[in-house]
Parts: sequence; structure tokens; C-alpha cells
Amino acid sequence: MSDKNAPIGVFDSGIGGLTVVREIMRQIPNEKIVYFGDTARVPYGNKSRETVTRFSRQIVRFLQTHGVKTIVVACNTASAYALDELEKEIDIPIIGVVKPGAKAAAQATRNGKLGVIATEATIGSRIYNQYIQELNPNVTIWGKACPLFVPLVEEGLLQDPVTDEIAKRYLSELIDSDIDTLILGCTHYPLIRSAIGRIMGEQVTLVNPAYETAMELKAMLTKRELLNTDAPGLGSNQYQFYVSDTTDKFIRFANSIIKYGILSAKHVNIEEY
Repeated sequence: MSDKNAPIGVFDSGIGGLTVVREIMRQIPNEKIVYFGDTARVPYGNKSRETVTRFSRQIVRFLQTHGVKTIVVACNTASAYALDELEKEIDIPIIGVVKPGAKAAAQATRNGKLGVIATEATIGSRIYNQYIQELNPNVTIWGKACPLFVPLVEEGLLQDPVTDEIAKRYLSELIDSDIDTLILGCTHYPLIRSAIGRIMGEQVTLVNPAYETAMELKAMLTKRELLNTDAPGLGSNQYQFYVSDTTDKFIRFANSIIKYGILSAKHVNIEEY
């Protein structure tokens, strides 16, 4: 039985998973978090299943050295490609971001027409289609890869005419499809939610899997009696951040989206794990 005071491990291919961390901080504020961002090997969206699974195994081994009680795969590509294998290999609960987002979208649609925007790997895996149609076989799903969104977010172009123009190009065919629900199927995408929302129009419900994952994590920890009910003591190291490449850009980005004071990050040679 894991200790409920043990931290939650969270990982992503880079910095997008910080949107999941932000939601975990908001929804279950007493929890400790160890986050790993694979900034040296980002993006995962154009890599093979075998490569993404190998990277994910290394990161899981690293997180387990911190005694985590559960792991959140805060990356849609890794959730699509590696989660099933990881579940078989470790003895602590592990959840991804795809199932919670798929469940929320299946419940949200009114006309049965859904869109998914994500990396090429996530769209190619058809993982969202699979989960949504298990829940509601009558829906029609349009998938659209939006690979330029990740570098735009990582360059900090969250409110920029360039981002708006690229978004218009990507989203035009989804608008023509008359969808009423759109899944932001990459953890970077909630950071340009306002641009996506403006283009799609207020009649389209945007589903943020980061929020849905935090809520599913809370429910899972509660059910397993692993939810930390005690607030961390003053001076405790509640949040720890690790990356596989230089830390400066990561720290700047983290501070811009997580309002919990100055964050620090440590470099890890993940290939050793």
C-alpha cells in the first residue's frame, strides 16, 4: 500500500504537461508533485511508438526513484502509444490524459459531431476515436493534426497574430464539419484556448483533458484512500521539477503559467534510467 503523503509523478515530452500540473495544483492542492519534462527529446508527436514507449519507460523509472504513489502521463502521444505497456509493468496506478478527455467529450456533444486536434502521432493512433466510440458508437469524429501549435506555444506566442493565422488554417475544415465539441488533444493547446475558441465560435464546447485528468486523478486517489488530506508544512518541498535539457527556458515558461512563486528545475540525464 502506498503512502498517501508520497508525491504524484507527472511527465510530459516537454512543457505542455505543466497545464496538467496546474490543474492538479488547483483541484487537489495538498498533493506533492514530482514533474519530469523531456525537453531534450521533444516533440514526441513525430516519433514512433517504440521510441515513445522507450522514453516513457526511462521516465517512469526515474519517477519511481522518488517514491511516487501514482503516475500521470501528461502527454497525449505517450498516453496513446505507451500507457497500455506501462500499466502492465508497474505496481502503482498510472493514468493518461486521453481517456478522461474522451469521456468528457462524449458526454458534452449534443449533435454527435466531435473534433480532435492533436499531434500527428495522436491523430494517427485514432486513440480518441476508439475511446469515444466505445462510450457512444453513434458519434462522428473529425481529427486534425496541428503540429505547429506546439512550437508556437513553446516560443510564447500565445496571443499573437501568427498563432491566430495558423489556427484559422488548421481549424477551417472542422468549422465546415459542423462539430459542436472540440478536444484539445495536446497538453500545449489549452494555452492557446482563447485563440481556438475565437475561431471555432462560442457554439463549440472546448474540452480540456488537463482539467478532466486532474478530476479523474482526484477520484482515483480518493477511491484508493491515497488522497493527501493534510496541507504540506511550511518550507516543505511540495513541487519538484526536472528536465532532460537546459532549465532556463523551462523555468521561464513554468513561471508564466503556474502562479506559485519562483520555480526551480534540475537537469537529469534521463538516458541513465
